[in-house]
Amino acid sequence: MIQKEKRQSIIDLIHREVVPAVGCTEPAAVSLCVAKATELLGCTPSEIRVRLSTNILKNAMGVGIPGTGMIGLPIAIALGALIGKSEYGLEVLKDVDDEAVARGKEYIASHPIDIKLFENAPSNLHIDVEVAHDTDRVRATISREHTNFIYLEKNRSVIFNEEPQSSVADTPVDTTADVQLDLHTVWEFATETPLEEIDFILQARALNSAAADLALNQPYGHSLGSTMRNCGKPLFGDTPLAHMISLTSAACDARMGGAPVPVMSNSGSGNQGICATMPVVSYATDIEASDEQLTRALILSHLTSIYIKQSLGRLSALCGCVVASTGAASGLVYLMGGGYEQVVAAVKNMVANLTGMICDGAKPSCAMKISSGVSTAMMSAMMAMNGHCVSAAEGIIDEDVDRTIRNLTSIGRDAMRATDLYVLDIMTCK
Repeated sequence: MIQKEKRQSIIDLIHREVVPAVGCTEPAAVSLCVAKATELLGCTPSEIRVRLSTNILKNAMGVGIPGTGMIGLPIAIALGALIGKSEYGLEVLKDVDDEAVARGKEYIASHPIDIKLFENAPSNLHIDVEVAHDTDRVRATISREHTNFIYLEKNRSVIFNEEPQSSVADTPVDTTADVQLDLHTVWEFATETPLEEIDFILQARALNSAAADLALNQPYGHSLGSTMRNCGKPLFGDTPLAHMISLTSAACDARMGGAPVPVMSNSGSGNQGICATMPVVSYATDIEASDEQLTRALILSHLTSIYIKQSLGRLSALCGCVVASTGAASGLVYLMGGGYEQVVAAVKNMVANLTGMICDGAKPSCAMKISSGVSTAMMSAMMAMNGHCVSAAEGIIDEDVDRTIRNLTSIGRDAMRATDLYVLDIMTCK
């Protein structure tokens, strides 16, 4: 068994990376930065200037803002200034109501909000906000993580400064790497840690299942989850796979459609948290797994996702469902009775299939990409349990599973960087 000190460091890591978030984390992070700057300003700003890294801008353009019935950055920025509370973190807008939305619309119509790309930002996740009123000006900057403030300034007086030294070209390793993981350590932790130390992960089931239930009964996003449940039986049957797709995509429908409910995120992404949670929860329900089995499967899924993100980085051109559904495949293998070798096979099978799926921003159709990940997770787990694993002679798969993961993340982090810029150019020029 992993020593208690290391177990605690991994538990602390999970607590940092698996947290509740209301709405898409990218516009929420922008709202958070605006809220913090407004608090330092001490009044409602008369103008707001926002500069965003490529991945933040891409992921915040087309997603619903909870409780508003609106999409995109202007309303997220306006509400951050009007009712946002930085103490709430990524739930910064949880106090939004109809009156606040009306005020937000009025603010957008009467105040300048300047939103631009931050060229050569020092991180793929970078938000720089300036707010002003009369002669007072405040600047606030978030970088590397969605709630990580690195710079605060009021009237040219620096309040806090922890600006990164590296450039985007250096692509720093994700800050979660302070806890060194490999896949075997992930497996050992998930399967051997005393249950009372890890059963907190069941909160992910509660939050993400509630989001799924909401979208199964109300129209959000493209209603893929409810469409699968109500119309999919003739084509998909009443099967565990159909249930997994329906529940997972429904939770994504709610989140991308702007439902005012929290979901449990993973590595700064609500969709990744949903994808790491709901396939495992759905399958566990179908096979009547115990709470202990579900707990360990969820820990395996979420920690596998965190591990992969350590070398990929917070945001990249690679769709996050590739990462989270690989975690889900590991959790499914555990629920199927598989061991570490079957988990290794499932991970390799996932990498062989989904590598290269691009992220073209957070939006309602993310539910379709997540469904592709869920389907592949079940297929990969099933292959692994039947002794089938993509070999090192095929594509980017290596005999060593950790090198296989590095092959995946290096493609998403480095090789697809030009793709990321091209995607954003298409999105901003339509």
